[in-house]
Amino acid sequence: MRDYLRDMVEGNETPKSRYFGFFIQTLILISIVAFTMETVPSISDDTKIILRGIEIFCVLVFSVEYLLRLFVSERKLKFVFSFFGIIDLLAILPFYLALGLDLRSLRALRFLRLFRILKLMRYNRAINRFSIAIKTAKEEITLFLFVTLILIYLSAVGIYYFENEVQPEHFASIFDSLWWAIITLTTVGYGDVYPITLGGRMFTFVILMIGLGIVAIPTGIISSALTNSIDNEKGEE
Repeated sequence: MRDYLRDMVEGNETPKSRYFGFFIQTLILISIVAFTMETVPSISDDTKIILRGIEIFCVLVFSVEYLLRLFVSERKLKFVFSFFGIIDLLAILPFYLALGLDLRSLRALRFLRLFRILKLMRYNRAINRFSIAIKTAKEEITLFLFVTLILIYLSAVGIYYFENEVQPEHFASIFDSLWWAIITLTTVGYGDVYPITLGGRMFTFVILMIGLGIVAIPTGIISSALTNSIDNEKGEE
């Protein structure tokens, strides 16, 4: 019986596991649509009752799913504290917490229901491949993020020395300059803060060129890891 349930909730090769996965995915989408509709101010009381019924049904099914996954898991604590285990728990936790709390606290818990959309990651092979690619390239990505933080700080220091005297209201300190550094290195450039000195503009040009590379580097890293993940999956098949 346990093997049968494990194949149904964890597998992806048999018809029953595919039907189970499709059913859960459908419920996730329905619950997200219902959650979105609840925020519409003009919905009628009858609609609210229907949406509440949908919420209760979805939570009950997700609760059964969570208990089934916990039951068939070989290492239960590992499942409980795993990424998907935490996501599955957060998808149902707000409902049960709201039952025992003052209704005014419900608003603070509603945002946790958004974690249900992350449950879709469990049932999507493309997202799973992307997750594997991220794990494969995590060292390169971590190094890239570390270098990016250093560049942001150095950019803030540089523009501070160029612009502080002529624009003290925008570049009063290095902390204030960090906003400019972030939006410039990420090539967003809102235009609310910009250099007006010749040195500051030349410095900005260099930072913008570096920013273009910063956008391109992680894309290449993840693309390479994703390609390897797809090749490995095809090799296993």
